[in-house]
Amino acid sequence: MKIIINISCLLFLGISAINGQTNSISGKVSSNGEVLPFVNVYLKKTKQGTSTNENGFFELKNIPNGTYTIVASSIGYKFKSKKITLIGNQEIVKNFNLKVNDALEEIVISGTLRPVTKSNSPVPVEVYSKTFFRKNPTPSIFESLQNVNGVRPQLNCSVCNTGDIHINGLEGAYTFVLIDGMPIVSGLSTVYGLTGIPQALIERVEIVKGPASTLYGSEAVGGIINVITKKPANAPLLSTDTFVSSWGEVNLDVGLRYNASEKVQGLLGINYFNFQNRIDNNNDNFTDLTLQNRISIFNKVNIERKSNKVFTIAGRYVYEDRWGGEMDWGKEFRGGNQIYGESIYTNRWETFGTYELPTSENLSFQFSANGHYQDSFYGETSYDAEQLIGFGQLVYNKQLGKKHDLLLGAAYRYTFYDDNTFATLNENGVDNSPSIIHLPGVFAQDEISLSARKKLLLGVRWDNNSIHGNIFSPRVNYKWNSRDKSNIVRLSAGNGFRVANVFTEDHAALTGARTVEFDGELDPETSWNANVNYVKKINTENSFITIDASAFYTYFNNRILPDYETDPNKIIYANLEGSSVSQGISLNTDVLFTNGLAINAGATLMEVSVTENNVKRTQLLTEGFSGVWSISYKFSSNFSIDYTGNIYGPMRLPLLGENDPRDEYSPWFSIQNIQLSKKFNNSWEIYGGVKNLLNFTPAANSINSADNPFDDGVNTELNPEKAFDPSYIYASNQGIRAFAGVRFTLF
Repeated sequence: MKIIINISCLLFLGISAINGQTNSISGKVSSNGEVLPFVNVYLKKTKQGTSTNENGFFELKNIPNGTYTIVASSIGYKFKSKKITLIGNQEIVKNFNLKVNDALEEIVISGTLRPVTKSNSPVPVEVYSKTFFRKNPTPSIFESLQNVNGVRPQLNCSVCNTGDIHINGLEGAYTFVLIDGMPIVSGLSTVYGLTGIPQALIERVEIVKGPASTLYGSEAVGGIINVITKKPANAPLLSTDTFVSSWGEVNLDVGLRYNASEKVQGLLGINYFNFQNRIDNNNDNFTDLTLQNRISIFNKVNIERKSNKVFTIAGRYVYEDRWGGEMDWGKEFRGGNQIYGESIYTNRWETFGTYELPTSENLSFQFSANGHYQDSFYGETSYDAEQLIGFGQLVYNKQLGKKHDLLLGAAYRYTFYDDNTFATLNENGVDNSPSIIHLPGVFAQDEISLSARKKLLLGVRWDNNSIHGNIFSPRVNYKWNSRDKSNIVRLSAGNGFRVANVFTEDHAALTGARTVEFDGELDPETSWNANVNYVKKINTENSFITIDASAFYTYFNNRILPDYETDPNKIIYANLEGSSVSQGISLNTDVLFTNGLAINAGATLMEVSVTENNVKRTQLLTEGFSGVWSISYKFSSNFSIDYTGNIYGPMRLPLLGENDPRDEYSPWFSIQNIQLSKKFNNSWEIYGGVKNLLNFTPAANSINSADNPFDDGVNTELNPEKAFDPSYIYASNQGIRAFAGVRFTLF
């Protein structure tokens, strides 16, 4: 018996010794001969992991015997795994050589006019995919941008619902809109350029915040919105997206790929939006939402050439019949003084394209043109306008050695504008004199690779405005990134300029009882901007995290702002005799979990001020704080939920003098939405949800003197607070509503 006990003890001790044996794994992680610090190294399906030090070295200790998969992963590189079997007290050395994974990186063009990966761009570019916009379906890109941090669609008229896009507190006239990298140049671009683009054709939207006049010229002061459409070769054969809302809105998007010939591929898109339901929930006898009937047709053609050089041309046509006003208004009252209505007929066409010249050098010609025709009545006030713009530029790109990437360009823009207001009268104030502006210019840019992780971008532009003379726009950008690109720092400074056309940009000049007045000639606005951007990427076993933080500062000279306060009976436009500053900080966070949860959240804290005669005041209709979020969860590959929203701080609003009964500041408010989506196969998807969950709408008295829109029997000179005024607006009057839609895709 004693012998059996001794043998058992020996066996037990032997087994314990074997099980107690531990192992270690060490090694280095590199890429193309350079060591990579802070790379995640872990044993799959265990809690054991570490990261490499500054010399690329890692070590895992106290590993029990067994068979494991060791993984090395880092953002921007293809992960690598190896199987290892550990028996006994082993010390194994495993080295990893990771390859760069450019496929994970988005390609952007807006910052430098050249296609580069997002992390390599010296200019910070934000990219929003079609998936992002599908989380909150809207009839136009204009409305979709409400969930982008630091970007706010602003309604400028309670009656006609005309709006523009604010970037970091700067009005839409400072925002430059492009489609496929080509400028839709005009003051009307953010008013009409983002409406009616078939969303079935959109691949992504790129946004650059801050001046870019060096590359794009006038209007690129506040930032850039570049709508990238799908390539015909990559687009599905047919895609449709239709949704309706409980308010009676109907939206239809159709995309069709076709082959006109063996070498000509085309992409046709149609957007139709209709809303004809008269709703007055705030009981002011005015429509809460403008009635609309809009159709947009988009066609893009790609022509294959033997040289494989690019030749693409596209065109878009938009027609819109939009009106808002008193509930019993009809077309027979258009332009009359019996029942108030604001009726706008819009015809707009655009064409743009790129042709790479058949030379051995990288030389391309880019062009765009648009015509805008507007027949409008704002009560009794008629506004008939015609605008024609032609734009062309020749761009030469040359790599000089390994360090210099040179971009040279010559551009010309022709602008014709005519309307029936006094803005286009000649000096005698009698004869009509349309505005014609010639704007030739040249620009140069050199992207210098100081090292593998440092880049310097230098740019300069010279333009000659036929009315205002020479305009000079320089810029400088610097980028540094860590070896694994998990840390990126960008510094930028630059100049922007803009030539204003009040009537194409500010519909407050046409609506209400105020008289428009110009105080002297309007000189071009100029601005100087500085920006610091920091991006941090964190990659764990269960999540991918991106933190993007920026601080911005813009200083304006000659800024043109509508003055509502000097005289409550007037809107006075003049160059600011002082300065204006837009400054603030913004933070974006993207978190993607492997379990299907995705969180995108951002916040912007800013101050936009105007200083004149040593008096500093906050700019009208500008929030000090804004926040956005998008939370999505995939229950399976076919079923998901999206919760999106935004929140805005108080804005100072235009009042009609001291006795105006309306509040001087807007309240804090939030617009929140929820959506459920279900895919049945690769072709069919249904979705539905609720918009404006909190049912927020502005105060019922937003339209001042809504019961007397023609100011009958009122002396507004003596009693300005009794004047009809629909320019006091900061959010839509559209309340809570349900929506449902269906998508069909045929590949």
